[in-house]
This record gives sequence, C-alpha cells and structure tokens, in this order.
Amino acid sequence: MSESLIDVVPVSDDPGDARWQAVAPGGFVAGVIGLRPTTPFGSDPLPPTTPGDLELSLYVEPGWRRRGIGSRLLAAARNAATRNEARLIADVEAGSPAEAFCRRHGFRRIGSRRHDLLTYCDVHLAWLGELVDAEHPGYRLTHWVGDLPDARGVEELPRSPSRSGNAVLTAADADGDLAAYAVAVVDPVSHPRARQYGPAVHPDHRGGRLGLWVNAALAQRLREVHPHVDEIETTTAEDDLGLLDVREHLGFRPLRRTHVYELAIHGRRT
Repeated sequence: MSESLIDVVPVSDDPGDARWQAVAPGGFVAGVIGLRPTTPFGSDPLPPTTPGDLELSLYVEPGWRRRGIGSRLLAAARNAATRNEARLIADVEAGSPAEAFCRRHGFRRIGSRRHDLLTYCDVHLAWLGELVDAEHPGYRLTHWVGDLPDARGVEELPRSPSRSGNAVLTAADADGDLAAYAVAVVDPVSHPRARQYGPAVHPDHRGGRLGLWVNAALAQRLREVHPHVDEIETTTAEDDLGLLDVREHLGFRPLRRTHVYELAIHGRRT
C-alpha cells in the first residue's frame, strides 16, 4: 500500500499528552507517536531535564515498517514541539532499529540506562519491614498520595493534602527539610506494574543510607495503597554505581538496557 494513503491524525484523549496515529484505509492504526512532559522527579535525567522538555515514544506495526510512516509521525510531533521550542527525549532499546532511526533523524545520544524490576513475590516482606523500621536519628519518614500533575515540585508534596491518586511518595524529613525521597506512579487502569523515580538524596544528607531507607519504605507503602501492584520498574544511569547498589540490595533485577537520545528543536541549546 502506498504511504500516501496513510493519514496522520492527532488524538487527544489524555490531558497533558499529545498523540498522533497513522491510520490506513479501513481504520487500521499502523503506528502511533506520543509526546508527554518529562517528569521532574527522576534521579537520573540525561542531561537534567528543564521545563518544556518532552518524552517521545514511537511505535509502528512490524508489517508497516520501512514505508516512511515513522518519519511522518515524527514530523507531526516535531511540528508541534517547534511551537514551544521543546527538546525531545527518546529512550530506545540498545542495539534496536530505533537507534538507527534516531540517528537518521538527527537525534544525539546522551547516555545509557539500565531498567530494573522488583517483583513483590521475590521480596521477603518481614525483611523489608526491618529496613523500614531501622533507626535514622534526626530523620522521620513521611508519606504522600495524590496526582503528580498537580505538583510544582517534589518538596511541596509532603505538605500538600494526601488523597487518592496515581502516585505515592515517601520522604525522609530532617527538621522540616526534605532530605531524600522516592516516588512511584501507578497506571490509572490498574496495571500491575508501577513506575518508580528515585530514590534521590540531597547532597547534604548523603552517607547515611537514606536512599535505601526511603526506597524500602516506598515499596512497603505502595503495596498498602495499591494492592494490585505486583512489580516496580525503574531506570538508572549506568554510571550511577551507588544507586545501582541500592537497587540490587532491595532485590531489583536487570530487565533491559536502553540508550537515551535527544533532539533540540528550533535551535534550543543543550
């Protein structure tokens, strides 16, 4: 089928995100591309994200690849991003055809990540409770539940009203200051896998295993608030050996490896 018969149309069914579909005659969706704001809560951005940065995801059905559909979808997303002078961030499987696609369209590789998975059935909950109950003089744990789109900064979350929502945060507080935190986001349609960001520890409070503490507390609290969650997936920059050590201590296991690419739109500097 000729690529000219494919229509690229916008889809607006998710507030805050932008999506386009490549629709073939008969209504078959041959591909989809999405843009969404990068989360401000990640501990391993490559490079640090700024307001306006957009995370890009692209998928084309295998039988419809190599027909220019991906390029047309990317063009639609780029046109939208150009209006805001955004930077596009793509996280693609290492060694996959997506890497060649990114390079061909001017993306620049900026780092590598390891994706890890924690499965609750592999965690001894009593041992997890011991990690949470360990003494950390001068610090106390606080929890928050809500919706991240309402938040301006992670330091504001523990002071906001806690309510039902798709996110759970655990923080270590020291004399009213945020010392460390970890956040998990749950799919609103009850998907069993949550997405974790952090733990992140303020430079003035490092060396006391606070990252391990808040991560263990997050895993415990997440299961209490969202009992349907069976797994937690997270990403780590491959050169962050300290954070990788925390993951392994808690029982996260390597899932896959990805490379991160960026594309500066409309002359934005990186």
